[in-house]
Amino acid sequence: MSPTFVFFCLCLWHLVGVETDEMKSAEVMEGDSVTLHTHVTEIRSDDLILWTFGPKDTHIAKINRAHHEIFHDSVDGRFRARLHLDNQTGSLTITNTSTEHSGPYKIEIVTGNKISVKTFSLTVYASLSIPVITSYSQSIPLSSERPSSSKCVLLCSVVNVTQVTLSWYKGNRLLSSINIPELNTTISLHLEVEYQDNNTYSCVVNNPISDQSQHVNISDFCHTSSCVNYAHGFTEAVIRLVVSVLVGVATVAVLIYDIKSRTV
Repeated sequence: MSPTFVFFCLCLWHLVGVETDEMKSAEVMEGDSVTLHTHVTEIRSDDLILWTFGPKDTHIAKINRAHHEIFHDSVDGRFRARLHLDNQTGSLTITNTSTEHSGPYKIEIVTGNKISVKTFSLTVYASLSIPVITSYSQSIPLSSERPSSSKCVLLCSVVNVTQVTLSWYKGNRLLSSINIPELNTTISLHLEVEYQDNNTYSCVVNNPISDQSQHVNISDFCHTSSCVNYAHGFTEAVIRLVVSVLVGVATVAVLIYDIKSRTV
């Protein structure tokens, strides 16, 4: 954009009437197309259309009917071959969107001595992958109040996600969840279940417009062998303790007998 054109637009802001509409929001998934509508029936021959993007109002599209000029691209190339400008209405379509297209957009329509300004907020969400579920056994130590046992722990994980919520459900009931606003983050959420649990569980990752889920069959992830191995280990420990006590008692008995023999 030339300095003269910028100066011309700034002067117009002070010399003519400016009408600004309320900001409109749009949300799409990565790879989708989205159209930012001007809701103008038809551009007049002397109208000037200017589209900008981002906090710095980067010039991305322009129609100047008086000079028969149509341009659509951006300085850093992120919109290259992705913009379509409707010559009749001035509406802007972005194809094959990516997360780098998220941000504020603005269109200025100059008609005679009037400027109409419309603003948009576009959010492009990254594609969601299906959650991955693993499991492991967690031992609960022996205490005076409850016997020793073990639990099966399910771990639900998703990689390279942003602006998502990861949740565990039991049937339709929400058990736990975690929100992740950061970019390209790997997150995990655990859930403790009983080995003989027959309930239906599912792990769900979602953003405001999409979701992916993984259903869990407890018998597929929490094998009873794990519990048996733990029980076997506990039994073995008890046997060792009993043997140690018996050996100790026998040793004391021998010492007592030896002392009595010497006394006699």
